[in-house]
Amino acid sequence: MARLRDPKTGCPWDLEQTFATIAPYTIEEAYEVADAIERNDMGELKGELGDLLFQSVFHARMAEEAGHFDINDVVQTLVTKMVDRHPHVFGTTRTVDSAEAQTSAWEAMKAAERAKKAASGPVSALDGVALGLPALMRAEKLAKRAARVGFDWPSPGPVIHKLQEEIAELEEAIGAPVPDQAHVAEELGDILFVVANLCRKLSVDPEVALRDANSKFGKRFRGMEALAASRGQDFASLSLDEQEELWVAVKKIERSSPGAAG
Repeated sequence: MARLRDPKTGCPWDLEQTFATIAPYTIEEAYEVADAIERNDMGELKGELGDLLFQSVFHARMAEEAGHFDINDVVQTLVTKMVDRHPHVFGTTRTVDSAEAQTSAWEAMKAAERAKKAASGPVSALDGVALGLPALMRAEKLAKRAARVGFDWPSPGPVIHKLQEEIAELEEAIGAPVPDQAHVAEELGDILFVVANLCRKLSVDPEVALRDANSKFGKRFRGMEALAASRGQDFASLSLDEQEELWVAVKKIERSSPGAAG
């Protein structure tokens, strides 16, 4: 990395990069790691983990050049954090009884760390939820933080009621004589936030749920195209009703397949 960033003999592209320009690649590489895991492709995972590691090296090198820290500092900070957060492994604390108990202890320690960092100013239960997270994931994490201090629905039922209320508000915004696009977008955002909360109350990861829905839609849509082609039809030229008929047919094929969930 040092050679790639060498001002005289380095790579022009690497030399032009900054923390801000590299950040999107870091996020992309993390998703590619998740994708390889989802596909259970260990060969691909090996390569993607290397790509993700390279992102850490890249950021650390730029920080070193600016006099902030280097890769050794990054690793040492990680080691210190892991030791501090696992006193039941590295210290004298009693053994944690379960993964759930460990999660509770972990969150308590993270909360204490956040409080320590914010000692010089106001402390919020929402501090530390990264702005760069995917929106659905961030919504779920914000709601989880709020729930820790009692701001939460008691069960999924009231969340569903709230969702219905937000949908009604969206319908009202859309039905205005001259719909305000900003208002429509705001109401849609409220719906998505409530959906993320409903996922949390039902112990469903919203990102995973939406990713699975995307995968299912992609599979069914390709099935529609294939079925149309097998009938000698041009899918794009079919009417919406004809395309819907293909959608229903593909769903029936899925349900009749061995191991189908129905």
